[in-house]
Amino acid sequence: MNYQTLVSASADPEAVRLLHLLGDWIHPLDVSALLPEYRPKSVLKGIQELLSKGFLVKERTEEAKRDALLASVWSSWLPHGSFHFATKDVDFSWSTWQAHRYRQYLTKSSQPSFLKSYRNVPRIKLATEQVADGEFARVLMSRRTHRDFSRGYLPLSAVSKLLYYTWGVTGKLNTPLFGPLFRKTSPSGGARHPGEVYLLAMRVRGLSQALYHYDCLHHRLEQLKAVPALDKAVEYAAGQKFLRDASALFLMTAVFPRVMWKYRFPRAYRVVLLDAGHLCQTFCLVATWLGMAPFCTAALNDSLIEQDLDLDGIRESVLYVAGVGTP
Repeated sequence: MNYQTLVSASADPEAVRLLHLLGDWIHPLDVSALLPEYRPKSVLKGIQELLSKGFLVKERTEEAKRDALLASVWSSWLPHGSFHFATKDVDFSWSTWQAHRYRQYLTKSSQPSFLKSYRNVPRIKLATEQVADGEFARVLMSRRTHRDFSRGYLPLSAVSKLLYYTWGVTGKLNTPLFGPLFRKTSPSGGARHPGEVYLLAMRVRGLSQALYHYDCLHHRLEQLKAVPALDKAVEYAAGQKFLRDASALFLMTAVFPRVMWKYRFPRAYRVVLLDAGHLCQTFCLVATWLGMAPFCTAALNDSLIEQDLDLDGIRESVLYVAGVGTP
């Protein structure tokens, strides 16, 4: 499996041997000399086959540059970090065949229990909790994931609040080793804050339909490019048509080197994913507080989003999408 191109192939052990010999730049004819038991024509054919599948790259090509960039940036997190690339651009299309297969494997096993309890252990009865009074409890108990919207427009002031209270810099912490670090409303491992957010404005008063980057330090939007936002929203979310009725989409990415610089072991990738989850829950609570209808989805057309945002998908990559509409 090439985790960058998502191409997989089966091969015999000789292909592995050939790949081992091609671990550094070498001329194909020189490879033939290292395999005297095979005819040069046969070796060249094997090399060409590996090239066509993307398991080899030619020196000084764009593919080679991207391969070198990935190896350089992700060196501390590979091979475990290949999970990130292997799970991009999944096919979410819902064909009749897929629906049949889905129903078939669900009927072959029982649904796991949503509850867990231990037998033969001491139990302490807790007091019955009533929903507390106050704004926080109201927002917490009101949070829902929405899929139906009225195609209404949101005021820019509401989007401004949503961005600030979710991604904005609310303060700084000065540290002797790492210098000034940002404070935000969501926790981040090591205060590295790898998360960036891009706004796809669909129905926002005062904003044209376009892609924007949120400058979290100066609390401002940077317009990147005009796009047909309603169509793009559906495309970005792997064909989920309900997004066409929403008002705004928030494309959540991670800048991996911010975390890689401090944590040079692959478990830190988990922290990046946890950070995205923290931000999304904060987003949903803030949107609920503001009277909006929030939603989130991990069904993404990763490469299209990264292409439209001009991201390389290696140093910065999309992880999650959240959005809001009017109820």
